[in-house]
Amino acid sequence: MTDDQAIKHIKTYLFEQFNLTEEQIESMLPGFIATLASHMQNLENALVENNPATMGRAAHTIKGAFLNLGLEECAQTASLIEEKGKAGDMTTDFKKLVSDLRCCLDPVITPLQP
Repeated sequence: MTDDQAIKHIKTYLFEQFNLTEEQIESMLPGFIATLASHMQNLENALVENNPATMGRAAHTIKGAFLNLGLEECAQTASLIEEKGKAGDMTTDFKKLVSDLRCCLDPVITPLQP
């Protein structure tokens, strides 16, 4: 999904699911995406620290944010990180999963960055 397609998908989802006006969406989306980016940074920090429990908690928050934006496929990856992290599963390739999640997030963040 390109950057423009990702943002268009999110805006359409917010309009259809929450009956938000275009002005409301334009007003709230940058803050929401900034918060999501911050949670992603927390997840990446937990990955560097090799802390599965913290990764699980951060992924839970990210999963909810993705679901609120209508990005179900991204939420599935976050859900897997959450499940494996909370279980303390050290056999999981968290580095790949976090990288996959970053690939989901970048098309959303990039167009909204200054």
